[in-house]
Amino acid sequence: MHTRRTPRRTRTGLVLLAAALLATACSSTDASTSARSASGASLAALPQATPAELAPYYGQKLSWRDCGVPGFQCATMKAPLDYAHPAEGDVRLAVARKKATGPGQRLGSLLVNPGGPGGSAVGYLQQYAGVGYPEEVRARYDMVAVDPRGVARSEPVECLDGPKMDAYTRTDTTPDDEKETEQLVGAYKTFAEGCSTDAPELLRHVSTAESARDMDLLRGVLGDEKLTYVGASYGTFLGATYAGLFPDRVGRLVLDGAMDPSLPARQLNMEQTAGFETAFQSFAKDCVRRSGCPLGGKGTTPDQVGKNLKAFFEKLDARPIRTAGTESRELTESLATTGVIAAMYDEGAWPQLREALTAATKKNDAAGLLALSDSYYERDPDGSYSNLMSANAAVNCLDLPAAFTSPDEVRAALPDFEKASPVFGEGLAWASLNCAYWPVQPSGEPRRIAAEGSAPIVVVGTTRDPATPYRWAEALAAQLSAGRLLTYDGDGHTAYGRGSTCVDSAIDAYLLRGTAPADGKRCS
Repeated sequence: MHTRRTPRRTRTGLVLLAAALLATACSSTDASTSARSASGASLAALPQATPAELAPYYGQKLSWRDCGVPGFQCATMKAPLDYAHPAEGDVRLAVARKKATGPGQRLGSLLVNPGGPGGSAVGYLQQYAGVGYPEEVRARYDMVAVDPRGVARSEPVECLDGPKMDAYTRTDTTPDDEKETEQLVGAYKTFAEGCSTDAPELLRHVSTAESARDMDLLRGVLGDEKLTYVGASYGTFLGATYAGLFPDRVGRLVLDGAMDPSLPARQLNMEQTAGFETAFQSFAKDCVRRSGCPLGGKGTTPDQVGKNLKAFFEKLDARPIRTAGTESRELTESLATTGVIAAMYDEGAWPQLREALTAATKKNDAAGLLALSDSYYERDPDGSYSNLMSANAAVNCLDLPAAFTSPDEVRAALPDFEKASPVFGEGLAWASLNCAYWPVQPSGEPRRIAAEGSAPIVVVGTTRDPATPYRWAEALAAQLSAGRLLTYDGDGHTAYGRGSTCVDSAIDAYLLRGTAPADGKRCS
């Protein structure tokens, strides 16, 4: 996400659309259906008046307590499990804040979300936003976060324990025959069954639309007339959904690393696959200019660098590298691919990736690539995992129908995915099959979001963003009736806080003074 990160924050937000085994947002249909969706239905706003049955939720008082993290307070907020039937039970959501430090007049609350879906907003607040956002912003706003339902501290969905997750993440996502295909399908079914066993009722109510309604509930409980919000990656979809449902309550919204909500996920998956290829090409050009690039010397073309990496993956597919030490693990093709993809999110990780690839290809040392893969999956040294991947799949598979419904559909789409990315296309296509076996039917569908009548909304796009291709930011800014596109010409995922004074000053001016940048402003 940004260069100014804590280790935990590096892991948060590395997933964006990636559900289990690097599957991108689960959706169905083909490009023609996508085109119809993009020009068709728009998300309808909810009535402005708060329904009487929700009044007790909006009227609740939060009991703030010490978090165990200096300067931060925590509380638990109740929300209806099912907004259509609020009397049928609650879900308890973890909220945290760091009060405005001054000087200057307090501007209200600034809600933040790092993406995922599945990233802990509370962890992000405590480890980055509450201490790393510009001092003037933190002086004027109470910095606030809520873990979305099913995530981290908010009644988390837990699908598999650590050893089973280890087995799951090792699963071969480039099956060579029917036996390997059956093993992959079996892994998806086991994961889905674990989620269903853990949280059968909650699993039906972790959609982005419901989490957006939770954000409005928090806005009301905090006493803010409008919502001020910075969302990154998947957090842009959450923020845009809020704007579509509550356009009259939009304050200052920053959507950084934007998604296009009008696309079904087969196209989202395809375009994200192409985004990772764009990022890899940029990495490859940088790598071969440096001495000791493990994938080719000076003058090697990016395409050849990709072929060399693909050959390394195929070697691992035949014979994984086993690590030595107290925790003996295998570096499989799937884990190595995940490690490389993890480094595509931030060009600051490219030196680490070069070292890891050098160690693996020259010394048979898997530790570096395993460390990158572990950071992506939020696997701790003791072998435990956060619930990032579980929540990611739970939200994605509920938000949109499955990208593919059978292995045959994946095989038919492989040429298009491999054209989008010769390096990553095959694995990302097969990874998109996971929602086919989900135990809960999807409740969402692709929709344009116009948010008619809202205040200006700043949409930020990075030209070589791997996970949220720049075209998505262009599309979202065009859909929003008051969208303002801010472009960062650069590498990496998202732009705010990544070193561009131009980007940072534009967003800070908007948050502090309400001055939105001119639509189409470009920064480098």
